[in-house]
Amino acid sequence: MEDLNDDSFDDVLASMEMPTAPKQPKTQTTTTTEASISSSTSSAAGTAKPPPSNPHSVLVHSKQRGNPILKSILNVPLEFRDDIIPDYVVGRTSCILFLSLKYHNLNPDYICQRLKALGKMYELRVLLVQVDTPEPHNALKSLTRISLLADLTMMLAWNAEEAGKIIETYKQFEKRPPDLIMERVESNPHQKLVAALTNIKPVNKTDAVTILQIFGNLENLINASEERLSQVMGLGPRKAKKLYKTLHEPFLSK
Repeated sequence: MEDLNDDSFDDVLASMEMPTAPKQPKTQTTTTTEASISSSTSSAAGTAKPPPSNPHSVLVHSKQRGNPILKSILNVPLEFRDDIIPDYVVGRTSCILFLSLKYHNLNPDYICQRLKALGKMYELRVLLVQVDTPEPHNALKSLTRISLLADLTMMLAWNAEEAGKIIETYKQFEKRPPDLIMERVESNPHQKLVAALTNIKPVNKTDAVTILQIFGNLENLINASEERLSQVMGLGPRKAKKLYKTLHEPFLSK
């Protein structure tokens, strides 16, 4: 790899068309040429044409045929295509470029050429990097810089199986709501109390469950002495002191 201070990538990146919000077409009669341009712009804004025969399929560029990562994609169908630019299309506006670090070290300009060909296509553009070299740090720094400049989300996989599962997951979650991966707020009073007690360091979840089983409710727990708390199995003097102090601290400081 060349030194990271080398600006050889910058000239290539400067000539690329970075993704921007698609312009709204004017409401007027268009000529055949104008319609063709409009269609091309719409395609570049994030849709792959023609669409997959199966909407649940991952579109795979034919050049990726034989890539070992495909063996790990078991839960979604694959459809090989010659008419897509990225390596994988995992949604109407989402695509993945695959890059092996070993290949990147041999062909450092390859990714810039791919990005230039991709142009403004797709809103979510993932650079999936398989880390397959013993010293990946310099290469990853270089690819991180490129990802920031080219509006890419860089994902790392440490073997072919992980890389395949990442592609599969992107497709499976294509239409899932964002709250699916958000933290869930417990509605059960007991679970809420367990969660509250585990916020007291160093009380863990096992400690909290044991405490509530012994004292039964929050009132009995608050009224318990520090000595009584230290007698709880697994709690000990240090945790008991911290728990007692927290339960008896004023809510508002004077």
